[in-house]
Amino acid sequence: MHMPQQRLTIALTGNPNSGKTTIFNNITGTRQKVGNWPGVTVAKKEGRVQKFGYDLKIIDLPGTYSLTPYSIEEIVARNYVLDERPDVVIDIIDASNLERSLYLATQLRELDCKVLFALNMADVARRRGMKIDAEKLSQLLDVPVVFTVGNKNEGIDVLLKQAVNLAETDAKTPKKRNVKYSQDIESAISRLQQFIEEKTDGTTPYSTRWTAIKLLEDDKIIKERILQSANDFGLEILQTTQALRKILSNVSMTIPRSS
Repeated sequence: MHMPQQRLTIALTGNPNSGKTTIFNNITGTRQKVGNWPGVTVAKKEGRVQKFGYDLKIIDLPGTYSLTPYSIEEIVARNYVLDERPDVVIDIIDASNLERSLYLATQLRELDCKVLFALNMADVARRRGMKIDAEKLSQLLDVPVVFTVGNKNEGIDVLLKQAVNLAETDAKTPKKRNVKYSQDIESAISRLQQFIEEKTDGTTPYSTRWTAIKLLEDDKIIKERILQSANDFGLEILQTTQALRKILSNVSMTIPRSS
């Protein structure tokens, strides 16, 4: 009698043209299902593969440059990571365009999820004379880093093995992955985070630090979620946010500009 295979969900994210869909196709082959994300006309692609004793469900998220919810693709990608909570998120990064890819990578690091970076098109980067120290990058970002060449199917098994290993670890998201902001912003984040925790007993849908940052950014979707989840205190939290946003905008206006 066969033991049922353990299931894991792995979401692939990345900038457009990062080679994400090539990697998705390499992993899933013909075992793909294409539909639409609920309520929108953005294509939803998922596939399954049996690897390392696991039944892996692979989700190809829409290509985006950020998780700031302006475009429908950004909203779909972020909502999936936040609400469906895949076991691992793999960010496919174009290694030959590292700087452009790091904005999305930084936003993913801030989310309370298990994230792995795939430095794709490693051969193009090498041809351009770029040397990337994956181990050092992994230490600095506190995220596992794997080299891949998607169009040659190189590094894909290593990538999936790393994703499975990451899913199996019990470790919480390390605190040092948090982005450090200026003193004034950190102070506002801390005050708002404390206020949210007091008013909700810590029962927010997402980590309170991340929620505080998004509220201070005036993130429309997170404001709606707080109104839904914080019951009587939602309005109070938003009012406190507005007061802190006002303080921050006054601070930025009084900073002397260098001539």
